[in-house]
Amino acid sequence: MLVEYDSDWPRLFEDAAEALRAVGNPAWTIEHIGSTAVPGMMAKPVIDIAVRLVDQGDLDRHRHGLERGGWRVGSGVRTHRVMLFEQGGARLRIGHFFTPEQWPNAHQRVLRDWLRMHPDDAARYQHAKQEAARRATGRRSYNDAKTAVIQEIMDRARAARGLPAANVHDKRAHASGHEEARHPEG
Repeated sequence: MLVEYDSDWPRLFEDAAEALRAVGNPAWTIEHIGSTAVPGMMAKPVIDIAVRLVDQGDLDRHRHGLERGGWRVGSGVRTHRVMLFEQGGARLRIGHFFTPEQWPNAHQRVLRDWLRMHPDDAARYQHAKQEAARRATGRRSYNDAKTAVIQEIMDRARAARGLPAANVHDKRAHASGHEEARHPEG
């Protein structure tokens, strides 16, 4: 599940961003987020991408092109829209699409910035990820096992920006009535 940091991840992000603009909106601001965006951090080898939409309808206007380019709607995240890019059954990229209003304080961007500037929290988070991966029986249990550490780090990161705490648990309930945790990191 987790692999050592790969120095190719920034290049893979750049390639993904270029391809995303080619099938979507060339005007999009696109940033690398998630653990693959934190130098030295172990991660699942999936490139997380933050996209700043131009307006509320921007993604809908470009969805057909994205789908032709291999992207599909995915995830039960309730705070923003998400699309996935897979090849050969393997998830390679996750696109997180934020409205202009969401962009400045999107959890994924806040967490990335905090972890890049606070190596002690990055190390603590990596340890939590390793423990979660060791004990996980699936994606849900892996994400659930990281919740407390992510919440604590995000509370500090948001407070440093003058923002109130916000729940990092971000998934809709499935038909079974259970929720699958989705954290800012992924």
